[in-house]
Parts: sequence; C-alpha cells; structure tokens
Amino acid sequence: MAKILVVDDEVGIRELLSEILYNEGHTVEQAENAAQAREIRLRLRPDLVLLDIWMPDTDGVSLLKEWISQGLLTMPVIMMSGHASIDIAVEATRIGAMDFLEKPISLQKLLKTVAAGLLRNRTLQSSNFKTPRSVTKEITSANEDSSWSDTCLVPIDQNGSCKLGNVSLDQPLRDARDAFERVYFEYHLMRDGYSMTRVSERTGLERTHLYRKLKQLGITSTNRRRNNDSK
Repeated sequence: MAKILVVDDEVGIRELLSEILYNEGHTVEQAENAAQAREIRLRLRPDLVLLDIWMPDTDGVSLLKEWISQGLLTMPVIMMSGHASIDIAVEATRIGAMDFLEKPISLQKLLKTVAAGLLRNRTLQSSNFKTPRSVTKEITSANEDSSWSDTCLVPIDQNGSCKLGNVSLDQPLRDARDAFERVYFEYHLMRDGYSMTRVSERTGLERTHLYRKLKQLGITSTNRRRNNDSK
C-alpha cells in the first residue's frame, strides 16, 4: 500500500512498529540512525517517515531540519519519543513534522496517525504539492490596458492553475468551497476512525448538521459505515 521508513535506535521498537505496519500491507524499511535514514530516504522515497527524536549520532529534530533545508521534506514525518518534552514536540511540529507520538505508542494511535499521514501524502502528491518553502511562485499576466504581477501562495499545476490541496482556486466560489469541504470532512472521518461523535466534536458541528453536510457533499453512508460512536 505505502512505503514507510521507521527510524529508531532501539531495535525492539523498530521491529515492533515494522511488524505492525507490514501486517497492515505496507512496505517497511528500518534505519537505526540518521546516516541510514538519509540513505534510505534517497533510495526508497518513502510515503511517510516515523522518526525518533533521541538518537546517538544526529537527533531526529536536527535530521528533520536538514531535510527541510535541502528540500527533501516531500513526505509527512511523524516524530516519536518517550523522553522528549512538550516544547521539543511542539518545535518539531512547528518546523514541519506532521505529528508527534509519545512512547509507548498504542496500536490504535499508531494506525490512526499513520492513516492520517498517508491521506495527507496522497492529497499532496495528487496536487503536485511542494515543500512549504517552495510553494510561492510569481505569476505575471497582462491585458490590453495594463500588466500586473500577482503572487500565488499555493502550488501551480501544469496548466497554470492555482490549487490548494486538490482544490482548484480557478473555479466559482461555491464549487471551490464544496470541493474543499469534501476534502476537509473526508480527512477528519479517516483521522477519527469514521466516528461521527468525534468528527462532530472536532469540526464543531452538531451531529444532525454533520450528517446533512456529508449528504450534501456526496460523502455516502458507504464511507461512513465504519462509524464507531460507542468509543
């Protein structure tokens, strides 16, 4: 299904996470330090990286910064640690990590976070998303009366269309809003295991309104049948 790189200096944790993800159908490679992670990152081009913060040679936050500076953060990175402070976790997510998992990592939390990361990766790849530092592109247009330069702060596809995720901004507002809301709710449904209760709480919509909105957007009951409100 997806290519995942697990980076951790503790062999037991690497093997446990790899076994879980392998059983979910993913291709998994392991790295015990930053040097191995760099090599595998270039060779494998993973769809997602699970990256430990505390490692003996180069720590995970430093490696994350390195990938960002070199334009190699083309996949979601989920940080892991059993000893890092909240400040370090916040700093990692601020500079580019997608999320943070605290050890020991529960199976449910691992799978939900990985699923959210892979969903984000598919969305970014489908829209030719670049890293945060490279999404600004100057586009210049002219007409008979004047010329002007504008700045598009989102990726531009091969047809010259500004896109946010897979939502084209070169369409009527109503269509763009519906497209964005569809991506938004599908993301939260997958993130929260299709629990309508949790999605309702996270999005701030009452359940009745939420059901109505999903029906309006064409998100069918087939997509929601895994609803697990009892949790």
